[in-house]
Amino acid sequence: MRNSDRLPPRQLPKRRSGRHRNPLSFDNWFGTPALIMAVPGPADQARGADGESVGARMADLVRAYRPEVSVSYGHTEGDEESLAKALAELSGDDDSPLSGVVVPLVTAPHEQVSAAIEAAVAASGASVRVSEGLGPHPMLAEALHLRLAEAGYVRADRMRLISVVARDTSMADGVVVGAVGGEGAVGAAGVTAVLLAARLGLTVLPADLESEASIGQTVEQLRQGGCRRPVIAPSALGPELPADELGALAERFGARLGTPLGADGP
Repeated sequence: MRNSDRLPPRQLPKRRSGRHRNPLSFDNWFGTPALIMAVPGPADQARGADGESVGARMADLVRAYRPEVSVSYGHTEGDEESLAKALAELSGDDDSPLSGVVVPLVTAPHEQVSAAIEAAVAASGASVRVSEGLGPHPMLAEALHLRLAEAGYVRADRMRLISVVARDTSMADGVVVGAVGGEGAVGAAGVTAVLLAARLGLTVLPADLESEASIGQTVEQLRQGGCRRPVIAPSALGPELPADELGALAERFGARLGTPLGADGP
């Protein structure tokens, strides 16, 4: 019987055995554009406690799903593992109009990251197309739910009853979805907040993590609605967060801080 208190684990696709062992064999064709993931900030800022970059972990996850695509990553700042180097290593193909697609590893529009990507692409002269960020998307709300559940702030399973009563006083009774990147990012976080609220059965509001006034106003709005245990859930992978200041800022407003999405979300 499934344990209803846990989110169902996501499994990587399994390769079949035999002569047709590659389930994506019909998708393979010469000239497929490479995928380059643009990681915000310098390389040292994107490393986790294990010393591995968020970009490296994301690249491994994508390769597991699409082994026929060449996947690489580069950071928008600094000389180490830079985006400029990743673009320079692209090999052109006369049969394909594009040599690569650059995907910003941000969950919402981010002006600074977008400007850095455009500058790197222009300097490289590579024939690439830049996509939008990763959100808003229902899977971001699912990943935020997972991070909050891992910390013990919310129920692990989706709310099935019309109730906002938490099981104990350690669980959140209101959530702030924190955005990084400006006004456009806050708008995208608002969509994610609606999706997350539908999953949790709690009041969920967006706020700008780079604005103390925005966080204070949003937390106060939750308190006026009866919230006593607010939690700030950063809707960001991590490298783009003002990590040094965020913990102290959350504590100043009497809120607990969730962990960034990282590279291990759904």
